[in-house]
Amino acid sequence: MTYLRINGVDLYSEVAGAGEPVLLLHGGFCSLESLRAPSDALVPDHRVFAFERPGHGRSADIDEEYGYARGLADTLAYMDAAGIGPAHVVGYSDGAIIGLLLALEHPERVRSLTAISANLDPSVFTQEAGDGPVLDAIERAEGPDVERMHYERLSPDGPGHADVVLAKLFRLWTSEPHIDPAQLSRIGAPVLIMSGDRDTIRPGHSLRIAASIPGARLCVVPGTSHHLVAERPALISALIRDFITGVSGAGAR
Repeated sequence: MTYLRINGVDLYSEVAGAGEPVLLLHGGFCSLESLRAPSDALVPDHRVFAFERPGHGRSADIDEEYGYARGLADTLAYMDAAGIGPAHVVGYSDGAIIGLLLALEHPERVRSLTAISANLDPSVFTQEAGDGPVLDAIERAEGPDVERMHYERLSPDGPGHADVVLAKLFRLWTSEPHIDPAQLSRIGAPVLIMSGDRDTIRPGHSLRIAASIPGARLCVVPGTSHHLVAERPALISALIRDFITGVSGAGAR
C-alpha cells in the first residue's frame, strides 16, 4: 500500500492508468471503495489519482475536528505531492463540496468538476431534526451500514473508532459548509452537478447549485438516493466518463 505524507499525516493513495489526470474525492465516512466503479471506468484512458482523508478508509484519524478548509488544504497538498497539474475532479458528497471549493479558490487546478450530491449549507441535514435525531438522519443519508463494514475492514484505528469518526462528521455536517451561491458564478471550469431524485440533497438544491455556475450541467438520476454511486454504478460511471471525455474532446479542438 502507498501512503503520502500530507500536512503531517500519512494518507493512503492510489494511482492507476495513463492519460489526462483525474482526481477522485470520496464522501464522508466513505473509503475509496465507494468510488471503485467510476475509477475502473476511467482508468483505461486516464491517470486516476485518489486518496483517503484522515479517519477514512486506510488513513488513520487525527485528534482535530474535521473541516472543509482542512479537506481543501489536504487536497491541494496531495496534488502537489503527487505531481498533479490541472485535473478533472470527481467528488462525491463531502468530496463534492471540497471539489466546489477547489474550483472556486484554485481554478487553475481544475480542468473540470463532477460534483455528486454536494450541498452549500447544513440546512439539508438540520431541517430533518423534526423527523428524529439529526445523527440518525445523517447516518441514513451517508449509509454507514455498508461503509461501516468497509471501515471495520480497512481502518488502522480499529472497528470501535467508527463512532468517533461519525460523531466528528455529525458536527461537521451540521455546521458546514457555508458557500454563497452567488460566488459560484466565478467558476469557469466545465461542471456537472449530479444527485439522486430521492437524495438527501434535494433536487431543488442541486438545481440551485447548477443554475449558479455558468454553463453547468445538471443530472438528477431517477430512482436513486444519496447512495446513487452504489445504486447505479454503471450508469453513474458512464455519465462521468462521457462528461470528462466531452470536456477533453472540446479542449483538443
